[in-house]
Amino acid sequence: MNKILVVEDEKKLNQILQDYLMHYNYAVLSALSGQEALDILDKEMPDLILLDLNLPDIDGLDVLREVRKKSQVPVIIVSARIEEVDRLIGLELGADDYIIKPFSPREVVARIKAVLRRLERGAEKPSHLCLGALYMDLPGHTAEFAGSPLELTPAEFELLALLISEPDRVFTRLELLEATQGRRFEGYKRTIDIHVKNIRRKLKAIEPENRLIQTVFGVGYRACEQG
Repeated sequence: MNKILVVEDEKKLNQILQDYLMHYNYAVLSALSGQEALDILDKEMPDLILLDLNLPDIDGLDVLREVRKKSQVPVIIVSARIEEVDRLIGLELGADDYIIKPFSPREVVARIKAVLRRLERGAEKPSHLCLGALYMDLPGHTAEFAGSPLELTPAEFELLALLISEPDRVFTRLELLEATQGRRFEGYKRTIDIHVKNIRRKLKAIEPENRLIQTVFGVGYRACEQG
């Protein structure tokens, strides 16, 4: 049974999400503030976090920053903030998805299932992938680059594994989106760009001159060993 942490300060909405998730056989933890969520994470780690941004004490983006210092647990932001900049900042900080309020609980469950499926699919793949200085342990969901640990969010891990599974193949943004998130929707293509940007930043922190992931302008991305 997967455990979901619901971080939402509106008590009625928090309870609605809890009830709906339990109906779908998820175990549920609940927090009404950012600090309460961080306190829970000090004691136990859920399988996924639903995170509101407009919390009464700590901004949700700051909560996400603290979460990413401790763990790569999947995080889905649930927020009334509709500005693109908020979505992009959330993705850059390591969120796996972004749901805008108002929403249907059924949509939330569908998004949760999609994110968790990305983690579970690792068991259906080869045990590891290698390309140049990059090594990925798929069942263990760990990666190393040039001998150093490479900390990736679940979405980043899935995207990078797909790219290096077929070196030199050019994947379009929609192909990458469909393969990693299970849906094709033009409005989410920018999500792929943010994930690639984050992966490149983490690779360059280990080896600044690497060009493992290359942009094919007007098309998408590919992974190259000589990068």
